[in-house]
Amino acid sequence: MNVKLQTTPTDWHDADDAPELTGEFFERADEYMGEKLVRRGRPPLANRKLSLTIRLDSDVVTAFKATGGGWQTRMNEALREWLKIHRTS
Repeated sequence: MNVKLQTTPTDWHDADDAPELTGEFFERADEYMGEKLVRRGRPPLANRKLSLTIRLDSDVVTAFKATGGGWQTRMNEALREWLKIHRTS
């Protein structure tokens, strides 16, 4: 279940009891062009990153974390550099 999903409660039975439609409501509302739902946010990447579980030595992770925010990106770049040097094909 999507915890972030916030729908308007429909426990009212009379149209006069319906909640007021505010600017915030329309900011969160789905937008359609005809029958097609318009997706918001960043478009999907052609080369997506994979989410995985990996076990690394704590000193390696600590060293990368000590470099500040973006340490996972820097770790990815370090692995990419290693591949350039050690690629066999």
